[in-house]
Amino acid sequence: MSDKTLFITGASTGIGAATARAAAQAGWSVALFARSADKLDALTREIGTDRALALPGDVTDLSALQGAVRDAGAHFGGLQAAFANAGVGLDAPGVGGGDPEEWRHMMEINVMGVLWTAKATYDALKDSQGHLVITGSSAGERHMPGSVYGASKWFVHGFAGNIAEEMREWGGRCTLIAPGMVDTPFFDEPKPGKLRPEDVAEAVVHALQAPRRAEVRKTVILPTD
Repeated sequence: MSDKTLFITGASTGIGAATARAAAQAGWSVALFARSADKLDALTREIGTDRALALPGDVTDLSALQGAVRDAGAHFGGLQAAFANAGVGLDAPGVGGGDPEEWRHMMEINVMGVLWTAKATYDALKDSQGHLVITGSSAGERHMPGSVYGASKWFVHGFAGNIAEEMREWGGRCTLIAPGMVDTPFFDEPKPGKLRPEDVAEAVVHALQAPRRAEVRKTVILPTD
């Protein structure tokens, strides 16, 4: 069993699942957190039950996250990294045509879910002088007409920089990964020619594997088209 464990939210599909595979290939054990228990179970079997643990739960539920982090630590003997990856978009864009209830749901995942993940893993990461990775977006790097989703990622980018400074005080590291459009189930229609989940996973593992003297604070990944 590996002495390096990565806790991943939004782990059942897309970037989260690709990162679980890439991290396991790089020698990490992976604790997989998402709502889809059946997909987590399938991914755990694919990676191997000696290296992966399925932890079904909702990222908007702090107590569920705290319980999953405890279970992961007990199962693998500690926690060295966490990937706050869970996120959703909006069906109705803009403010004029936007749906306030859809905004609320998105903010609970994109904003509060990141905060809950950071809070739930904080003590374990402090104990191990560990590493927090957060999924942002190129939408959090620029202004777009009425984009409430983009605004949620502006929060994520600001928070990532702030918690990086806090973690630095006790030897921890934080990395923001900001991809452009990725061809994942996040979108209703396929996005051929855009980034693949594996592209983002590679960036996550690169940051995690950086030598202790180095901290990759932010990586922006854009599709070439």
